[in-house]
Amino acid sequence: MPLSFLPLFLCWGVFVDVSDASSDWCYTGCAHTPSHWSSISGSSCGGDRQSPIDIVTSRAVTDSSLHNFTLVNFSSSHVFKSLTNTGHTVKCILEENEVEVTGGGLNATYSTIQFHFHWGDADHHPGSEHTVDGHRYPMEMHIVSLKKGLSVEQATVDPEGIAVLGFFINATDDGETSQTWDDFTSYLMNITTKGSVVDVSHNISIADLIGDVDLTKFYRYMGSLTTPNCNEAVVWTVFQEPIKVPKNLMERFPEQTELFHVYRPTQHLNGRHVFASPAIPPAPSHAWCYDDHCDYSPEHWHLLPESHCDGERQSPINIKKDDAMEDKLLDDFTYTKFDDKHTMKYIINTGHTVKCVLKDGMVEVSGGGLGYVYSTLQFHFHWGSGSDDSVGSEHTVDSKRYPMEMHIVNMRKDLTLEQAKEAPNGLAVLGFFIEPADGHKSGGGGSEHHEESSTSHTDPWKTFTSYLSAIKNISSQVEVTEDISIDDLIGDVDRSMYYRYNGSLTTPSCNEAVVWTVFKEPIKVDKDLMKMFPHRAGYHNVYRPTQSLHSRKVYTTAASSAPGPMMLILLLACFCVFAI
Repeated sequence: MPLSFLPLFLCWGVFVDVSDASSDWCYTGCAHTPSHWSSISGSSCGGDRQSPIDIVTSRAVTDSSLHNFTLVNFSSSHVFKSLTNTGHTVKCILEENEVEVTGGGLNATYSTIQFHFHWGDADHHPGSEHTVDGHRYPMEMHIVSLKKGLSVEQATVDPEGIAVLGFFINATDDGETSQTWDDFTSYLMNITTKGSVVDVSHNISIADLIGDVDLTKFYRYMGSLTTPNCNEAVVWTVFQEPIKVPKNLMERFPEQTELFHVYRPTQHLNGRHVFASPAIPPAPSHAWCYDDHCDYSPEHWHLLPESHCDGERQSPINIKKDDAMEDKLLDDFTYTKFDDKHTMKYIINTGHTVKCVLKDGMVEVSGGGLGYVYSTLQFHFHWGSGSDDSVGSEHTVDSKRYPMEMHIVNMRKDLTLEQAKEAPNGLAVLGFFIEPADGHKSGGGGSEHHEESSTSHTDPWKTFTSYLSAIKNISSQVEVTEDISIDDLIGDVDRSMYYRYNGSLTTPSCNEAVVWTVFKEPIKVDKDLMKMFPHRAGYHNVYRPTQSLHSRKVYTTAASSAPGPMMLILLLACFCVFAI
């Protein structure tokens, strides 16, 4: 590398994948992972204007000033200078003062200096930094531009000193090829180690990489660099349409660099607004809620578009123990990786519940009379007000409501999610009541001996609820980094005893696609930890009222064939006679 270029190259390292000059941070495997970036000296990573974020399309406000961009030399095939492996990403350095960005609602002209990438791993776990309505794309490309006339130091302290264009990257259909991306990713084999650099000799342009993405459709918000020091100096543009790249070429990034999961989790919006360009059609706004603060409270859910909430197979229901019919086909479940302490991906505050999303394709449920193998997608919670005597389970047993309820949601493995929502048994939900571990029952109706057989599992629940402080804002999410399994949360609940009926999702659109399993024995959780759900999330009474059973039947597992207490006494008496 020419000495005259070295100082400039080091300055460029300050930007977004930034602080390559510092080895004190990482995505995984060191002391300063993303959840600890705020403790780095001089860091702004704990600020209120951090990036990336989850873009909730229904809340994006159309801004008529977000007109078309003017992109200077984006079509030039002579502006790529070199590719480097920074140890955090792959970055392409551009020729100095050749590429510019204006328009698009930006208040200045910006000089484009580099672009880089974020990805997951070679096993197809997604790795975009921004998400859209909770969806994470496989990769994301960031084109970084500096406000013209500012030095690096000036730009990082100017609220609009840096403009970043973010492009999602998605996989094309199998068999499709791209000569441009094949040529570009061919350089990765020459930068397999941190700090390695290779000159770009192919005639490739930025426009070639972007392809036919509609550049008039984008979102805009004020944010930060997504790596330390996370300077809050970025005007973010995130384009709606993804770049299409063949899957095998995308896989070259983690395979050649051996860098994995190089993305920061989404950050709190903290009152910021996300704007949409006029070319993006407004998202339909059909806000629903559990109380009366919106247009669609539970009694009006059936008025929502494409709603099934007025059907005759709705959930939750009141389970009458005496009416439940014994079904000997309701055998034991088989749980795959329920004991794995590394299946939880992230926890999110949806605005309606706290939901834990699991890693794709790891956890499964079968048996239990289901007839199919189901992939476990997520679990979430329903609760009441947070007072000592609060109740908030969705299902009730003999009209008794528990303080909380946990739902583990599973999808038939042979179906897509859309197909599963249309099939009468496309989804299987495991429902667990939750009550205080201190013996103060707020509900009833479960197993008559649950107080003796259920025990407290404070440590796993303390670990799980410790994440709630990080998701106080709606749409905020936090990556799960602690070792904790689903089995840890369920504890020693007797899973051989349960009720079964056919029902629906308990939130709009209330698709009647659910095989419900409601376990008789509750999970015991410390009362103070239970209170953290409403207190941290900031909303209360997140449960749907029970629905009419109509002509449906509720089934129950067969009575235990094990000897009861009286039979044991008789058997022991017999043993004593024979012993004599």
